[in-house]
Amino acid sequence: MSDVADKLSNFQAITGLEDVDLCTEILNAHDWDLELAISSFTSNTNSGEHVPAATSSATAADYAAEEDAIERFEQMRLVNNGGAGAPGSPGLAWKIITLPISIISGSLGLASSAIGLGFWIAGGMLSYSLGVIGLSGSGGRSGESSSLNSPTNEAIRFVSMFEREYGDVHPNFACESFMDALQRSRREFKLMFVYLHSPDHPDTPLFCEESLCSEVLSAFVNENFVAWGGSIRDSEGFKMSNSLKASRFPFCAVVMAATNQRIALLQQVEGPKSTEEMLTVLQRVLEESSPVLVAARLESEERVNSIRLREEQDAAFQAALQADQARERQKQEEEERLAREAAEVERKEKEEVEARERAAREAAEIEAAMVKLREEKALSLGPEPEKAPDVTQVLVRLPNGDRKGRRFHCTATVQSLYDFVDSSSDLGIGNYTLATNFPRVLYGPDKLSSTLKEAGLHPQVSLFVELNS
Repeated sequence: MSDVADKLSNFQAITGLEDVDLCTEILNAHDWDLELAISSFTSNTNSGEHVPAATSSATAADYAAEEDAIERFEQMRLVNNGGAGAPGSPGLAWKIITLPISIISGSLGLASSAIGLGFWIAGGMLSYSLGVIGLSGSGGRSGESSSLNSPTNEAIRFVSMFEREYGDVHPNFACESFMDALQRSRREFKLMFVYLHSPDHPDTPLFCEESLCSEVLSAFVNENFVAWGGSIRDSEGFKMSNSLKASRFPFCAVVMAATNQRIALLQQVEGPKSTEEMLTVLQRVLEESSPVLVAARLESEERVNSIRLREEQDAAFQAALQADQARERQKQEEEERLAREAAEVERKEKEEVEARERAAREAAEIEAAMVKLREEKALSLGPEPEKAPDVTQVLVRLPNGDRKGRRFHCTATVQSLYDFVDSSSDLGIGNYTLATNFPRVLYGPDKLSSTLKEAGLHPQVSLFVELNS
C-alpha cells in the first residue's frame, strides 16, 4: 500500500496535478508504471506545444538551409510513410524530430531566448521530480548538483550501472552527451542506435540479458552504429524519451543527424524483442539507409577535395608571390651558407683531432690499466707449486687455439683459474666463462668461491674458454 501511495505522491509532484482522483486514474491506466505514466503525460503535454519559428540569434539563411536539409531527407527516404514493410514491422519512414532545446544548449553551448512552453514544463517537472526522489543535490550545492547531472556524467554513470548489472558484453554506449554522440555519428557517416533504459520495467532485465547484451547483436551494433544509451531516470534520457515519444519499454531507436536542432527518426522498436528480431530490423534499416550514408560520405569527400584544391591554389599563389623575394635573398643566403659551411668544416676538423687525441689517451689509459690488472692478478696467484697429491694440474684452451697450463693447490678457488687466464691472455676481463667439454659444466660466477677440489676439478682438468655473447 505504501508503494502505491509513494507512486501517487511522486506522480503529483512531477506532473503538478493536484487532483488525486485524476492522478490515480492515469496511474491505473498504465498499470501503476510510474515512468510510463509520466512519459505518457508529458508526451501528450508536449504534442500541443508551440515551438518558436526562430530563436533570437538565428538568421533567415540558417532556417532556409535547415528546411532544405529536411526536404532532402524527405526526398531521399527509402520507403514512403504509407508503404508496407516486412510482416510485423513497418517499412522505413523518416520522421523529422526537433530535439529539446535544453539538450542542444547543454551540449553545444547554444543560447536561445525563445523556448516552447512544453519544453519549459518538461524541464521544470524533471528538475522537481529528481529532487523529490533524491536524485539531485540539495539547493545549497546547486553548482555541484549541476556538474554531477551533466549529460556527460549521466552517460558515464549509465554505462557503469549497465555493466554492473549486465556485464561487459553490450553495445559500446558512448560516454558522452546525446548531441556529442550524434555529431560523432555524423562525422563517421554512421546511423545512431539509441537505447532508453527503464530500470523498473518488468521486461527490461530479460531484454538486456538475452537480446541487447548478446554477442551477435552487440558486435553488429558496434560495427555499424554509434550507440548511445540513457536511463529515463536521468535528465537527458527522460527528455529523449519525450522527444521520441517512447510509450513502451524496452525502447530502442535508430536516428540520423539532420540539422543541429533536428534528427531523422528512421526506426523505433518498442517492447521486448528477441535477438533475431532486433537484427532483422537493424539490418533492414542499415540496408535501406546505405544510399543516404554513401551520398553523405561522397558529398563530404567532394567538399574536402574542394577545400584542398582551394588550399593548393592559394599555396601556389603564395609560392609565386614569394619567389621574387626569394630570388633577391638568394645571393645573400648563398654567401651566408658558404661561410657557415666553412666554419662548420673547420669546427669538425678541430673536433676530429681532439677526438683522436682523446681516444688515443683513453686507449693508452685502458691498456695501462689492463697491464697493471694482469700483473696484479699474476702476483695474486703466487708461485706455482710442485707436483704433489694435493696439487691440481690445469690446462686451459683459448679461443685462438693456444693452450695455457699451470699447477694449483687443490684448495685454490675457481677465481684463481680466471686470474690465471686474465694474466696470461688478452681476453677482456669478464667476457668469457670457463667450462669443461664432457661432461659439459660451466664454472660461472656462482662457483668462483668454490675450491678446485669442491668443484670436482682435482687432480687434473682440461678447460676451454667460452666467450660470452
